[in-house]
Amino acid sequence: MKYTIYALVGGMLLAGCTGETKAPTAEAPQGPQPIVYPEYQGEEPTRPQQTEAYEPVPPKVAPFGQSGAPSDAIVLFDGSGFGEWVMTRDSSEVVWHLNEDGSMTVKDKTGDIQTKRNFGDLQLHIEWRSPAEVQGEGQSRGNSGVFLNNLYEVQVLDNNDNTTYVNGQVASIYKQHVPLAMASVPSGEWNSYDIIYRAPAFNDQGEKIRSGTLTVLHNGVLVQDHAEIKGTTPYIGWPKNEPHGKGPIRLQDHGDNSRVSYRNIWVREL
Repeated sequence: MKYTIYALVGGMLLAGCTGETKAPTAEAPQGPQPIVYPEYQGEEPTRPQQTEAYEPVPPKVAPFGQSGAPSDAIVLFDGSGFGEWVMTRDSSEVVWHLNEDGSMTVKDKTGDIQTKRNFGDLQLHIEWRSPAEVQGEGQSRGNSGVFLNNLYEVQVLDNNDNTTYVNGQVASIYKQHVPLAMASVPSGEWNSYDIIYRAPAFNDQGEKIRSGTLTVLHNGVLVQDHAEIKGTTPYIGWPKNEPHGKGPIRLQDHGDNSRVSYRNIWVREL
């Protein structure tokens, strides 16, 4: 037995003489950290008045002002003319059709139109209608688009009994986010989009440091829920993230006799 003990002790001494040391044990990776709200730290309030705020006082906004828009909104189109819009290709006067019912309709193959004003974060209300007379199929039926910041498209399309790729269907963020639901009214009736857009942020080196987001209600139904904008929304290719500031709202002429109409367009800057 004592020889066995000598052998064990000798082996331990030999290992110690080699100068080898055990690698330090790696610390277990930390999981998600709890959210802490500094304003709610410290001694627990004992009276309701200690957690009541009286400033800043929100501004008063009448929900239905000019043309049915909120009183603090910028009315971009009320049917009276194209005063807020220009042709995208050369900033000339708009040549789309101005209709007697207070709407406008894409004039095929004339090009996109965009606002004269530039916007960043915004709330946008816009109503659109595909033709009652169905023509074409897939992406060639009632195709147009609403571009935020002139870069990021919320798809306009007649998808009624008309299958296409789902990240390009009505109310998709084109080629990026499939809508949570398909909430279209029958072809020829008026749809509405209510869009909340938060612009991306870039640092001084032109690198994106915060993604933009889009929330979209289609006819009152939530179809995009604070969806991350991964970059531009091209027909071919990956999203791109070139730095930018504010930009116009653009409406698309898809160029295939889409005959999409728009009306009641207003925006609130956020």
